[in-house]
Amino acid sequence: MYKSLLEKRVWIIVAVQVAAIIGSFVLAFALRFDMKIPENYWSTLWALFPVLLAIKLIVFWKTGLFKGWWRYASMADLIVIFKANLIGSGGFVLYAVYVYRLENIPRSVLALDFIFCFLLMGGVRFVTRAFRENYFPMPLNARPERIRVLVVGAGDAGQMIAREIRQNPRLRSEVVGFLDDDPKKKGERFQGIRVLGRQGNLASVCSKNNVHEVIIAIPSASSREIRRIVERCLEAGVKFKTLPGVGDLIDGRVSVQHIREVNLEDLLGREPARLDVEKIRAYLSGKRVLVTGAGGSIGSEICRQVARFSPGKIILFENAETPLFHIEQELLKNFPDVRLSPIVGDIRYRARVEAIFDEFMPEVVFHAAAYKHVPMMEHNPAEAVNNNVRGTKIIADAANSFGVKNFVMISTDKAVNPTNVMGASKRAAELYIQSLGRRSQTHFVTVRFGNVLGSNGSVVPTFKEQIRKGGPVTVTHPEVTRFFMTIPEASQLVLQAGSMGKGGEIFLLDMGEPVKIIHLAEELIRLSGLRPYEDVDITFTGLRPGEKLYEELLLSGEGTVPTAHEKIMVASAAFYDENVLQQQLEELFERARAMDLAATVGILKEIVPEYRQPVNPSPGKVYLHPAVRQGISMSAETG
Repeated sequence: MYKSLLEKRVWIIVAVQVAAIIGSFVLAFALRFDMKIPENYWSTLWALFPVLLAIKLIVFWKTGLFKGWWRYASMADLIVIFKANLIGSGGFVLYAVYVYRLENIPRSVLALDFIFCFLLMGGVRFVTRAFRENYFPMPLNARPERIRVLVVGAGDAGQMIAREIRQNPRLRSEVVGFLDDDPKKKGERFQGIRVLGRQGNLASVCSKNNVHEVIIAIPSASSREIRRIVERCLEAGVKFKTLPGVGDLIDGRVSVQHIREVNLEDLLGREPARLDVEKIRAYLSGKRVLVTGAGGSIGSEICRQVARFSPGKIILFENAETPLFHIEQELLKNFPDVRLSPIVGDIRYRARVEAIFDEFMPEVVFHAAAYKHVPMMEHNPAEAVNNNVRGTKIIADAANSFGVKNFVMISTDKAVNPTNVMGASKRAAELYIQSLGRRSQTHFVTVRFGNVLGSNGSVVPTFKEQIRKGGPVTVTHPEVTRFFMTIPEASQLVLQAGSMGKGGEIFLLDMGEPVKIIHLAEELIRLSGLRPYEDVDITFTGLRPGEKLYEELLLSGEGTVPTAHEKIMVASAAFYDENVLQQQLEELFERARAMDLAATVGILKEIVPEYRQPVNPSPGKVYLHPAVRQGISMSAETG
């Protein structure tokens, strides 16, 4: 039935327009004579109908009014209809004056005909759209079952979401109202939908309007604001979703496709990073960019961010075949115009690395390949050294030899006063990059930041799995804190730092305030619709080998110098004797090859003298009693 109507749609449009033309002309005569057209005027009407139809239908056809979807009628369509009627009526007036000599045609009829024809043709389109978008109330028994949605935020993003929900019946949703804290918007209507109150009224508005779901449509909202809205949604017992932050909506366009579940990044994130997009584009656009560890959490996100700046080619260098396949397929789908070269290889094989540099001649390198799991590297110090130090040296030496312009190494806060092999190995790699950067034409820089939320094997996926199984959620220590940053924000700032580096700098990303891991666990439990310590218990297991309670971003001898970007600082790095460092590294690699683990760790301590293995405070495995649970929960929320 619907397909048949589509095939006959042009004839339906013509029929409606013929009816509008004739109807408006008759109505104009009727209004002129107080709704009683004299008998002697009917002959004039019948004589003029063919000419009137011919003139207006030709004009309407030429101006495209036989095409278009009335359910999407807009202001632009209204302007076209106005112009078409003005031309058509003008043509008919000329005929009536010069050919028919205005015989039995009152002048007021000509003006009224133009007005009525415009109103009828525009009206039928907008009535069609109004029915399509459910502007007219329907009987309760005739209404299809829909999800009743409350939109928090009546700004541009909220209005776009409301408009798209209204225009797309397949979403099976209806917006019942907006909430907005702007006092000027109180009681106003946007997209025909009223602002029902402020955010603080969420629970009462949801109850009064039988709301099923809340959409947080404030891309610029801070984590504190989102957390407050989420808490109100939990109190009201409604589902909640949100839009990504402005950092993820780089193009500024908002759609219902962007709506997603609220996640931990929304609650623990900070103000979105301000990027100097033009400066990043200047050194990435059209360039050959190599990313090591391209299948990892940070490496893959760097690939996504680089692809947005139209590079000449991205060389995806990864040791693991399956993650490499996944990121390649994702980039092919989302960035079909970007040329990709997926390379399976290992940064520890010098001949393979040099062959890749020789073949592709990369101009920018992002070095994200590394072993990162602290307890695992404590048991495998030779592999940590071989991959994190020697692999970095091989990649950096190749970049220097083949004239790469920009080289960015990803480091970690665990490299500062390290208490584990992983952190010490990353610090040794930092020292070599700094040393090489002081004498190379390549701009070697290091970017140091803390944990990223949701990275592979990190605490967040582990907590989610534990919650899914009903708990308990395991936290190492009640006082353990970490710096956290979202993967997209970290990757974007890495790109920004790469555009700023001159050679040898260590850039520090502003990680904000450290987060208590117990607080993070509690938030994740709440996001799952459960209550911490009641529905899901929290257990303390003790710090693992090499872990410490607090992480740092600066060594005691390092100061910081601000940069043009408010979230990026430069560490005032210490200088090391390059010849001594080279000798120490060669000896380190030799001991690692010989699997002399004690000697490997010993030489690592010589290279990184601040490396100290901690005496970990461990509370053991503790199940909290209700009274203790309440106290810790309160301290976590205030801390």
